[in-house]
Amino acid sequence: MINNLKNPNSMNKMRFQTSDTLTNEEIEKGLSFVTIDGYLSQIMVILTTGPFLIAFALILGASYFIIGLLAAIPALCQIFRIPAIHLVEKYRNRRIITVSCLIFYRICLCLIALIPILFIFEFGLMFLIIFLIFQSIFAAIGHTAWYSWMHDLIPTKRLGTFFSRRMILSTIIATIASLIAAFFIDFWQHQDNYTLLAYSIIFFIGFIFGTLSIYMISRVIEPRMIITGENVKFSALILKPFKDKNYRNLLIFLIFWNFAVNLAVPFFVVYMLIRLQLDLFIVVFLIAINQITNLMFLGIWGRLSDRFSNKSVLVICCPLYLICILIWTLTTLPEQYTLTLPFLFIIHMLMGVSMAGILIASNNIGLKLAPKGKGNYYLAIAMIFSSLSLAIASITAGLFIDFFVAVEFSWTLSWTSPNGNFAFQTLNLRGIDFFFIFAFFIGLIALHRLAYVSEEGDVKSRIILNELFLEIGKSIKNYSIVGGFRNLFINPYSFRRFRDKKDKIVKNQKIKS
Repeated sequence: MINNLKNPNSMNKMRFQTSDTLTNEEIEKGLSFVTIDGYLSQIMVILTTGPFLIAFALILGASYFIIGLLAAIPALCQIFRIPAIHLVEKYRNRRIITVSCLIFYRICLCLIALIPILFIFEFGLMFLIIFLIFQSIFAAIGHTAWYSWMHDLIPTKRLGTFFSRRMILSTIIATIASLIAAFFIDFWQHQDNYTLLAYSIIFFIGFIFGTLSIYMISRVIEPRMIITGENVKFSALILKPFKDKNYRNLLIFLIFWNFAVNLAVPFFVVYMLIRLQLDLFIVVFLIAINQITNLMFLGIWGRLSDRFSNKSVLVICCPLYLICILIWTLTTLPEQYTLTLPFLFIIHMLMGVSMAGILIASNNIGLKLAPKGKGNYYLAIAMIFSSLSLAIASITAGLFIDFFVAVEFSWTLSWTSPNGNFAFQTLNLRGIDFFFIFAFFIGLIALHRLAYVSEEGDVKSRIILNELFLEIGKSIKNYSIVGGFRNLFINPYSFRRFRDKKDKIVKNQKIKS
């Protein structure tokens, strides 16, 4: 396949050639294929990762350490982005590299689906880990080429809006697919010896959608890579992002943030399935709530990131997400109780709101701060270090959770009087609960590092919050049957002075530039 890169005639036949200049029509057509690919690949991802993969591993006998390892494998394999950078720089055809890697990725996914059929139960977990490793390697190489490709294809001013819109419909479709899949699996769990087979069917359906997505991405036109004229060694290319002070500050923030979050996030599903003893359908339903709120705010955060800056969005969304992690400690006292499900509902709803902004802003800030023509290795380095931080956090948590299961911290308020005694347990920490606390405080360190990142258009949090409420008000007005419903929540006159102030700030920034 790589030899074809050296043979222009063969590439023309395969329609994998690059273009020196792209018309607006070609760009729009390519973006439409990227959008459809997002829908199909999102269905594949939702059916083959997250609660379905974790539940599948638990049935195969996975421990906390194995769950942490499964979360770490895709992150550890991001190290293959380094040779992927070299591959892209050498052959300079990102479409062939992307499509080739996606094909091998889907083959590994098909093998995972066939584990209950091809292998005896005792070896199932071992082969799951092996196939996941190879799948993650191909994903790392393919995504490196894909991100560089999209960096040159999508106009910079449309990044936030395009990716938010792309994710909206894919989130709706994937959420519906996940609920149907969870209902299907819960039904077969009541049938002896058919549970693993049910997971195989779901994974194979994901494989089919993933295969269709390859066809769509292969139809996207590729602009020719910009030749910078520099003749530097590969090692020098890798070091360049670290010599950029602002990008180095971004890397430090991403490292701390990903470490903090992934001390807790990989174990949310395990916590609900094992500690809270919830059915898979309820777990997936809560995740669907997360996805729905994520969907509702993707467009809002996308517009705000384009209008102001990605950093301004992160300053709002990251603290909210950390608070949600902290609230997980209140879902047990020490076991499931009356407020458990209400807390879980609130947590998943607020996490969806905050994660929408974090996802849009963290992806776009890496693209925006990377110099044009150098986005390939800047983005890859950011992804590598973020992923290594994620992997270290997941494995560390997996190693020590079993120790903390035997450790308990409780805080009980008691009242003693001549008429009787009263005691109320206000806090109980055990096992994974401690890692929710650790994640919160390390996340605060990450927020401190974010302050050192500089981005054009950055404004105060108060302005972003008020613009956020205005955007929510517009959405309520658009979708509410009762026209006056919006006024119960938002008085537009109270925000006029903040809008005027924002316009003045933006105008001054344009004059300075």
